[in-house]
Amino acid sequence: MKFLINILFLLISAVNLFAQSFTATVSSTRVGKDDRFEISFTFQGEDINGVTGFQSPAFNDFLVMSGPSQSQSMQIINGVVSGSRSYTYYLQPRGIGKFTIGFASINYKGSTLKTQPISIEVVAGSSRPQQQQQQQPNRDAAISNQEIAENLFIRAFIDKTTVYKGEQVTVTYKLYTRLNISSPQITKLPSYQGFWAEEIESTGNIAFIRENYDGKVFNVATLKRAALFPTETGELTVTPFELKIPVVVQRRNRSNNLFDDFFNDPFFGRTETIEYTARSNSAKVRVQTLPQTTATSFNGAVGNFSFNAGIDRQSVKQNEPISLKIEINGTGNLKLVQIPEIKLPPGFEKYEPKITENTNRGATVGGTKKIEILLIPRNHGKFQIPPLEFTFFNPAKKDYTTLASSSFNIDVEKGDVDYTASTSMSKEEIKLLGNDIRFIKTSIGSVKKRGEYFIHSPIFLVLTILPLLATIGFIAYRRKEDKLKGNIRLMRNLRAEKIAKARLKNAAKFLKGNEKESFYTEISLALLGYLEDKLNIPKADLTMEHAINQLLIRGIDENLLELIKSTVDKCEFIRFSPGNKGVDEMNEIYKMAGEIIIKLEEQISGGNG
Repeated sequence: MKFLINILFLLISAVNLFAQSFTATVSSTRVGKDDRFEISFTFQGEDINGVTGFQSPAFNDFLVMSGPSQSQSMQIINGVVSGSRSYTYYLQPRGIGKFTIGFASINYKGSTLKTQPISIEVVAGSSRPQQQQQQQPNRDAAISNQEIAENLFIRAFIDKTTVYKGEQVTVTYKLYTRLNISSPQITKLPSYQGFWAEEIESTGNIAFIRENYDGKVFNVATLKRAALFPTETGELTVTPFELKIPVVVQRRNRSNNLFDDFFNDPFFGRTETIEYTARSNSAKVRVQTLPQTTATSFNGAVGNFSFNAGIDRQSVKQNEPISLKIEINGTGNLKLVQIPEIKLPPGFEKYEPKITENTNRGATVGGTKKIEILLIPRNHGKFQIPPLEFTFFNPAKKDYTTLASSSFNIDVEKGDVDYTASTSMSKEEIKLLGNDIRFIKTSIGSVKKRGEYFIHSPIFLVLTILPLLATIGFIAYRRKEDKLKGNIRLMRNLRAEKIAKARLKNAAKFLKGNEKESFYTEISLALLGYLEDKLNIPKADLTMEHAINQLLIRGIDENLLELIKSTVDKCEFIRFSPGNKGVDEMNEIYKMAGEIIIKLEEQISGGNG
């Protein structure tokens, strides 16, 4: 009997295993060298949340134009949940011939699933006209990802392709679109490996203008600008910038009836939203080594600067402070500009400098760097501080420039105390003065009669018991915290409402100050953060569709789900909307967000858990 049970268990396990599939599909196995084509890797099974560790094949013979963009779907039939998750790329061939795209792999509940390799034949020219003829009869199909890629993309521009180490190069990211889009979300920021980066200030609002690109008119918006200062030499790469962009497209009816064609007009037609991931190109910069120089005062400053230095007085008494002030102005990376070397006469002490920077992050980064150094002469006499020198490399002139101050003559009079080599104090000892000297008391203070002992007073008893009670409370609190930390899912669940209310409190401040963009951003983060923590969804997998599916499984009311989605869409759309939303609508959104969190908390925690 036990043997039969084991056999039955193995058969059930095998059925569950074979119920999962991971396959690769392409839009066409024969493409033109100038064409883009789509390849998708799709997992199908009962638990798409068990999929992790997606690894794409090496696209050595193809250019990756965009991807991977993820999409997923779920359905519940008779209480059984099933779904699919796809990873989609858009590729363009590098050459002509027959090529093989290797397997992709994922991890599913400890098992590794792999797709089959796919063969692609690449021919000269373009095979698109033939493909369009094949697709034309399917009037029901929505816009293809290839069509989206041709009408919606991000371009990265750099103002210089060859620079010197430390010279500014500016990278600009622009969004081009001819489609109806809403609420883009950043999925991946560019990496500036080998650069010191400074964000260039912007107005904070994204404004679209009309531009002609490749013979087509696009709506174009500048997304981001950054000033980069190379800290390494050789060829450096700025990685792509990625956005997930919902694209609103028009669906057409299947019928060829003239009456149906009337309702295919956009005014009457149905629309759907397609999640599309736009990915910019990589930007490459060749960084040259700085020319050799004999100037010993060069410490790596690159740009165009002015320099001056001075002291606040030339005649002091022994042990009185002198302030040496240095000011450097100009264009370049002031954060990397070092303090010029100061050669002090014997008997002078130098303290830690006070540095202030005022940086201008315009098209060309620059500003002012002020340095104040405290000097104290310990000996009396006449002294001279040699001129301070500051050397920088000017990329425009491709040459070094050395600026120098005048020398500083200081007359030090004999002070009240003579600090000789044997009696002088260190800086650390000076700091202790006033702490290790007991001053004479000028008042008797409070006194008590002999025989009155503090140990017999009620205050002593209270102070004795309080630490014991505090220790017991602390131990109980720590045990509760350790228990929560041992169950990360429970801890996130319990803290979800608290964190969301804190964000709503911040949103209320922005509402009061009429800071519209910050207000809508905070409301969106409150709702999405609550869903992320309450549903225990990893941040990398958090999408509105995923969250809605999870809420559906928990039996949340569909009207509430629609309210959540519309509220988040409104909040995220405001940043890309050219119009201005009034205070009344902001108050309404704020009230709606609070009600959503309260209702979700009641239905998730009170009803379905």
